[in-house]
Amino acid sequence: MALGIKIKVRSFLTRLLLRGVEVVHTIGFRKVKTEDYPWQSPSAEDRRSPCPMLNALANHGYLPRDGKDISVPSLVTALLDAIHLDPDVTIYAGIKALETSTTGNALTFHLDDLAQHGIIEHDGSLSRHDVHAPRPSNDDNADNNADNNADNNADDNNATDNTVDDNNADDNNLNADDNNLNADDNNNADHNNTDDLNNFNTNDFAPSVWATVLPRLGANSDVTNVNGDDDGLISIETAARARLAHIAAARAAAPEFSMSADDERESVRETSLYLLVFGEGTLGRAWRARREWVRVLFEQERLPFEEGFQRATKMITGADIQEMERKVNAVSEEQVNETAGGGGQ
Repeated sequence: MALGIKIKVRSFLTRLLLRGVEVVHTIGFRKVKTEDYPWQSPSAEDRRSPCPMLNALANHGYLPRDGKDISVPSLVTALLDAIHLDPDVTIYAGIKALETSTTGNALTFHLDDLAQHGIIEHDGSLSRHDVHAPRPSNDDNADNNADNNADNNADDNNATDNTVDDNNADDNNLNADDNNLNADDNNNADHNNTDDLNNFNTNDFAPSVWATVLPRLGANSDVTNVNGDDDGLISIETAARARLAHIAAARAAAPEFSMSADDERESVRETSLYLLVFGEGTLGRAWRARREWVRVLFEQERLPFEEGFQRATKMITGADIQEMERKVNAVSEEQVNETAGGGGQ
């Protein structure tokens, strides 16, 4: 009985919040031109959130570029236009986002309001520092910079060798695309490490945290996915195991680490969403997300249109998300059982 009442209330809120919004009339039919939403780097005054997707939407202009005074209807429209997400799913998240509002208007929120711990933001983030995570030291920062400088020097030496040895030209061209994102990592290494050290918070992208996740997603040439290969795709099993391993490492690093049941569900949902948005296949079979697209979202807070991503033709529904969550949870339970039985790594 209580469940039925809750569904009716949510349905009423859905209709109420969408009143006057074009979404109701355009679901499945609206033609969205990605060129109307060019990516722009945020200014120092623009507000951003712990969520890479919402930040990307603001950077593209689907949401207000300043990240301020966002209403639930505007959030619904942005996620529908950008990734074809079911409005019912967005409204559930939007109502929760309003709990963090500091705008002075109970019907709007700023993106950085979402950084309030324990409402939407939670420990175990794949790309942000946890509240009680150990702070990086100056020594750690110096070591990281030294390693990155050594890598850059090695790249310079390789470039000289390549100029002298014309026979390597074809090989270099073949490897260029694979190395583009890694080159960006090296070029921005000093800046990113400094941000980790001097701007330690749960809101901004933390390169040092993401760097521990990437190998688990098969992003290094010497690390393969759970299937033993590197096809540039992230399977459900790989994503689920990476999430679980990251949470275990974060919990071990900070005694104060905490994840409530709601936090755990939110974490699973986040993994499920990036698999769905950047994936291909059918939910009844093996589903895999393109790793390059996932990296672009997390590292640049940009939708990877330039890399070939297109808005899904079929709406991503709540049922789709629940099914993906079920699959992610199934892998997680299997991993827990393996570890408990002595078979884990």
